[in-house]
Amino acid sequence: MMSNAELELLREKEKFEALFQYASLGILVVNKNGEIILVNNFLLTQFGYADTSELIGSTIEKLIPGRFHQHHVGHRDKFIQQPQKRPMGAGMDLFGAKKNGAEFPVEVSLSNYETSEGKFVIAFISDITKRKEIENAVLKQKQELAAINLEIEKLNDELEGKVELRTKQLEESRDELMKALSKEKELNDMKTRFVSMASHEFRTPLSTILSSASLVAKYTQTDEQEKRDKHIVRIKSAVNNLTDILNEFLSIGKIEDGKIVAHNIQFDIKELITNVVSEMQGISKVGQTISYTHIGEQLVILDPSLLKNIVINLLSNAIKFSPENGLIQVETKIENDIIILTISDSGIGISEKDQEHLFERFFRGANVTNIQGTGLGLHIVGKYVELLKGDICYKSELEKGTSFIVSFKNNK
Repeated sequence: MMSNAELELLREKEKFEALFQYASLGILVVNKNGEIILVNNFLLTQFGYADTSELIGSTIEKLIPGRFHQHHVGHRDKFIQQPQKRPMGAGMDLFGAKKNGAEFPVEVSLSNYETSEGKFVIAFISDITKRKEIENAVLKQKQELAAINLEIEKLNDELEGKVELRTKQLEESRDELMKALSKEKELNDMKTRFVSMASHEFRTPLSTILSSASLVAKYTQTDEQEKRDKHIVRIKSAVNNLTDILNEFLSIGKIEDGKIVAHNIQFDIKELITNVVSEMQGISKVGQTISYTHIGEQLVILDPSLLKNIVINLLSNAIKFSPENGLIQVETKIENDIIILTISDSGIGISEKDQEHLFERFFRGANVTNIQGTGLGLHIVGKYVELLKGDICYKSELEKGTSFIVSFKNNK
C-alpha cells in the first residue's frame, strides 16, 4: 500500500502530466549538452514525429534547418552557461524543421532550471505559420484574400473543436478521479477548481487569438494599418497571458520540488521597490495611482528576486481587483531589524468565508469569478514568504479594500 507521501507525489505528477500533455503549444526540455530529454505530444505533431523515441537523446539542432546548425550550437552553449528567461531570437525570423525536411516559422520562449543533475533549458514553441501567411497575404492581390479568409475560418472551426475536445477530456478525467477518490473530499474540491480554471483560462486567450487572426486579414487597405495593429496587439497579449499561466504552474512545481531556495544578499530595498512600482504602473488601470513610501534604513539582507516576485504578485492583485482611478499604497519600513512590507488597495475586498482559503492552490473568491486569474498567485506568495522565513497577514472587508502585511527578519 502506498504511503500518503507517495500518493501525494503521484497526484502532483498526474497534474503536471495533464498540463504538460494538454498544453496547446510544443514544449521540450534539453540538458546542458543540448540533448533533448523530454517533449510533449503537441510538439511531436508540430514537427511530424510519431513517437518521442525519435527525438529523445538527439541534439536540439535536429529540429532546426541545417543551414542554421553551425551558428546555433554556439548560441545554445552560451545560453546554457548564462541562462535567462526571454524570447529566442528577438527581432529575427525563426524556423523549425519537420521530420520530412519541411520548414515552418516559429516563435520560441526560453526558460531554465538547475538541479543536482545539471542545468536544463525549457523551450515553448508556437507554430506561427498561419499568422505569417496572413501577414504576407495582406500584401498580395485582393483576389487572394477571399481564399485565405475561407482557410482561416476553416482553421478556426477545427481549433474550436480541439479546444472543446480537450475541455471534455479534462472534465471526464475529473469525474473519474472523483469516483476513484470519493473519500478524499479536499482533493476532489481542488480538482474541481483546477478543471474549471483551466478550461476557462485557456479557452479565453485562444478564442481571442483565433478571432483576431481572422479579422486582421479583412483589413487590406494601406489606411487600415491601425486596425491591423490593434488585432496584432490583442494576439500578443493573449499569448503573453497563456505564457503567464504556464509560468505560474512551473513555479508551483519548482517550489514543491524544492528547486527554489533563498539566496540572501545585501541590496537597496527602496531602489528595488521603486523600480517594481514603476513597472507595474505601466499595466495599471485608467486613473489608478500607485503610491510608495519608505521609512528607515535602505540597505537590507534578503533574497531580492523572491521579494520582487512577492511585490509583483501582490501589486498585480491590487491592480486587478481595484477600480479605475483608485489609489494603491505601498510602504516598506525597517524597524528593529524587521523589514515590513505593506500593500493596500481600495478594491472589492475579500469575504470572511473566502479568507479561510486565501492561500490554497486554485482557490478563487466568490466575488472574482468574472475576473481573470488562476487562483495560484497568493499560494505562490505564501510559499515565497515561507522560503524567506517571513510572516504574512492581511486585513480585508468587502467593497472596502484589502491590505497585505509581510514581515521578514533583516539578516544582518
